[in-house]
Amino acid sequence: MAEAILRGAVRTTTRPGGPAGCLVVQGAPASSDAGRPAHDILVEWRNDSGLRLEERFQRAVDEGDLPRDADPRQLARYVMTVTFGIAVQAARGLGRDELQDIADMALERRLP
Repeated sequence: MAEAILRGAVRTTTRPGGPAGCLVVQGAPASSDAGRPAHDILVEWRNDSGLRLEERFQRAVDEGDLPRDADPRQLARYVMTVTFGIAVQAARGLGRDELQDIADMALERRLP
C-alpha cells in the first residue's frame, strides 16, 4: 500500500509535458486572504487523505498484514509526509529517477 502511494507520487509529479509537483501541496502555503477558501479546501483534502490512510493502516493491523504494535497514525503521517515531500522536490526540479530513489529509501528505511 505505501509502495503504491509513493510510486504513484513519483509518477504523477513527473508526468512528461505536465507541471512538476502537486497543486494540493504547492497551492495551500502560497494563498493570500483572497485565496483562503482554496487554501482551506486543500488543507481539508490533505487531512482527509491522511485520515483515510490511517484507517487503511488500521485495517492492515487488524487483518494481520502489519504487526500488532504498528502505529497506523504514525505510519500514515510518515507516508503522507514523504509523498508531499516528493511533490515539493519534483516542483524544485528533481527528476523521476531521483524521486524514485527517495521513495525506495523510505520504503526500505535505509537511513544513513
